[in-house]
Amino acid sequence: MSEDGGGRRNLRMPDEDEVFAEVTSMLGANRVKVRCADGEERTARIPGRMQKRIWIREGDVVLVEPWDWQDEKADVAWRYEKSEADQLREEGHIQ
Repeated sequence: MSEDGGGRRNLRMPDEDEVFAEVTSMLGANRVKVRCADGEERTARIPGRMQKRIWIREGDVVLVEPWDWQDEKADVAWRYEKSEADQLREEGHIQ
């Protein structure tokens, strides 16, 4: 009853100001620690529109938008499902 079917899905890719990241730890107060694809470790904020609708856990692959004025902080823009993260790894977008 798998809906995967082995086909490629069109996934949301990062805009010019977004980067891939992996959640490394939950900090509480709607904040997570992420390791970004550009090598930076950032504190990311989960926006209100995602708080009760999308659950984020350690190990999840997310898109973050780093702040312009404070590079060590970011906002979470999108969370990928496990199958979508696996597809991104297969295609070489993330490690």
